[in-house]
Amino acid sequence: MFQKNGESEIKVPDSFATKLSFLIMGFGNIAHKQIVKGLGFLAIEIGFIAFMVMGGVQNLINMFTLGTVETHDEVVPGKILPVRVFGDNSMLFLLFGVLTCMIVAAFVMIWRANIKSARQVQELEAKGKKIPTFIDDAKLYLDERFHITLLTLPIIGIMAFTVLPLIYMICIAFTNYDRNHQVPGNLFHWVGLSNFGNILLGDERMSATFFGTLIWTLVWAFFATFTNYFAGIIVALIINQKDVKFKKLWRSILVLTIAMPQFISLLVMRCFFSNYGVVNRTLINMRLIDGVDNAIKFFDDPTLAKITVILVNMWIGIPHTMLMSSGILMNIPQDLYEAATVDGANKVQMFFKITLPQIVFTTTPYLIQTFIGNINNFNLIYLLTGGGPTNAKYYSAGDTDLLVTWLYKLTKDNRDYSLASTIGILIFIISATFSLITYRNTKSYKEEDAFQ
Repeated sequence: MFQKNGESEIKVPDSFATKLSFLIMGFGNIAHKQIVKGLGFLAIEIGFIAFMVMGGVQNLINMFTLGTVETHDEVVPGKILPVRVFGDNSMLFLLFGVLTCMIVAAFVMIWRANIKSARQVQELEAKGKKIPTFIDDAKLYLDERFHITLLTLPIIGIMAFTVLPLIYMICIAFTNYDRNHQVPGNLFHWVGLSNFGNILLGDERMSATFFGTLIWTLVWAFFATFTNYFAGIIVALIINQKDVKFKKLWRSILVLTIAMPQFISLLVMRCFFSNYGVVNRTLINMRLIDGVDNAIKFFDDPTLAKITVILVNMWIGIPHTMLMSSGILMNIPQDLYEAATVDGANKVQMFFKITLPQIVFTTTPYLIQTFIGNINNFNLIYLLTGGGPTNAKYYSAGDTDLLVTWLYKLTKDNRDYSLASTIGILIFIISATFSLITYRNTKSYKEEDAFQ
């Protein structure tokens, strides 16, 4: 242990009580009369050892094997019909194994806190300072460190209901948990990286589905993001012109698409563009098309379906960008425009030299977030087209399916959980890599104080 004394560092060897704390948690605190704190550490250690002996070690073994006994029928003497004997449940074995690993990790952190605490009280004793009592610690965590006290329960909840399921689903990607290995009737086992190999290189149909869906996902995210972005800026510029009247009214009308639940708007749009919908009926009444048999197949033609979802997304997304851009436009200093006018700049030049740089600089994080959100835009695709039209060359996916909607179909319809989990990991890798690289290379990150 090193103790700072002015500018020098003096090595203070661990005392016997501190060393013993490596084996008996809380001993260092108890030796320095921090009885309650020391007993708390000791109780945690005893509880952990009891947990591991009573089932924790077996949970880790079961996680490694994922079960060895399958459900089977067994002939029992005295019984006419075979008796169903239920075997191991691989899903529960994996879940309890992951939970045990998290408990072990938590224990290691508490064990380190125990060592740190023992060294702190040893340091205080060496300096001749007062060693805090349990009441002093309680006051500290109700005053200076009250934020830690408040965050304790939320962090436990996040670990239990977010981190645990997340780790569990990541583990599923490295197993063969699919429709042919359903529990509790069957077992599933670890298969390593074979699922990733099948998707990326191995299975021809599956690879074609993944890369075809990935390309459309990126194309969709690009157009869905930038059409809304630039169209929203244009709408904001038009509304904020000085000679435009009833600005609040126009903004309010556009905001109605935000106020209305998105799924309602999407279902209405689906009815509008259906074969018997308002759009086709209007075209028939105008005699632009001849009867329902010749109706425009907005959702049956792959190319037309993709164009339709992009246009519908503009109806939903433009108001968001419009509102944000309006706020930025109203806060750009007018002195900049006046100076540019004096210098002889026209409106187009002022837009590209003043307005657009201000908007882009401020909204770049939003733009990246929107792009990633569109990669995972489940609602619009699923409610509008359901991923259709069907593509016979794809594995359980349609022409407008994004990776996230394909993942949903694999889980709900096919019960290919391991494949769906693998795709989820790949989506995360793509999204995280794009977000980090893009954001760190933008002016919003490099020149944070540029526009002030």
